[in-house]
Amino acid sequence: MADQTGPGAGKRVDNRAEVRDFLTSRRARITPERAGLPRYGRNRRVTGLRREEVAMLAGVSTDYYTRLERGNLTGVSESVLEALAAALQLDESERTHLFDLARAANSGTRQRRTAPKQHVREGVQRILDTIGAPAYVRNNRLDLLGVNRLGRTLLADLYPTESDSGGAVATARPNLARYMFLDDRSRDFYVEWAPVAKDVVAALRIEAGRNPFDRGLTDLVGELSTRSEEFRNWWASHNVRLHRTSTKQIHHPVVGDLELTGEALALPGDTGLTIITYTVEPHSASAQALDFLASWATQTVTHAGDTTAAESGPAIGP
Repeated sequence: MADQTGPGAGKRVDNRAEVRDFLTSRRARITPERAGLPRYGRNRRVTGLRREEVAMLAGVSTDYYTRLERGNLTGVSESVLEALAAALQLDESERTHLFDLARAANSGTRQRRTAPKQHVREGVQRILDTIGAPAYVRNNRLDLLGVNRLGRTLLADLYPTESDSGGAVATARPNLARYMFLDDRSRDFYVEWAPVAKDVVAALRIEAGRNPFDRGLTDLVGELSTRSEEFRNWWASHNVRLHRTSTKQIHHPVVGDLELTGEALALPGDTGLTIITYTVEPHSASAQALDFLASWATQTVTHAGDTTAAESGPAIGP
């Protein structure tokens, strides 16, 4: 999935290039001083560590590390990966990504595949509907598969109304990455848009390492790389991040500014699906704004005479 910018972007899976670019980028950011090494000479050709320095820190030969950095993780042991992660000072997300890349390298040549259609089970939707906070279910490509009423009201930009679609029922699943990079309203919705957008790229990048043969993911990355220069540049940085909790400042068109804390709750019975809930500090201005939004949503639904449809979420695909 390394080549996402030229003709056929998103259609090629190249594990060796992914490994090469990831390791090279991690090596480049670590100075000898940060690694606890003496700096010999004044005319270093690289700002970060040399290959031989990484090899020394990892306890492997320079030739062997060079082979790894050229993208060949075939047969590499877990102990070597751990030593490499320590030498490059990888955080948890980066270490996870390195191990994912190694698993992909050792899984053999595989063709891109179309993942089975994912859906939210009735029991999971009932859980969403009983949560008083905004909540939704997403997959690892950041498609929104289910939502409760307050979640839909909070993320109204992602759900076209009948007037937006000319009266037709929307069937495409909302996608947070497309909204972030292809819908200008996201730049007003997120008070600090760039950090949130970079986190979205990092989440897709770590999923690409975990599941490089997912046709939907490669197509999404190809589309965003083609249509958004910011996405393309940040994708090339190879930064990765595990999303478990985060705080976001948003500006909602109905209630104004809110500070929300998101929590990710994996669904063990539904591989790849996660419930995201947003909470606010009790008795804060954000709590008051969210209470007003909940009241506004209830009144809107009542006036529309369509309570059932709103509570069960939109029509978002098969």
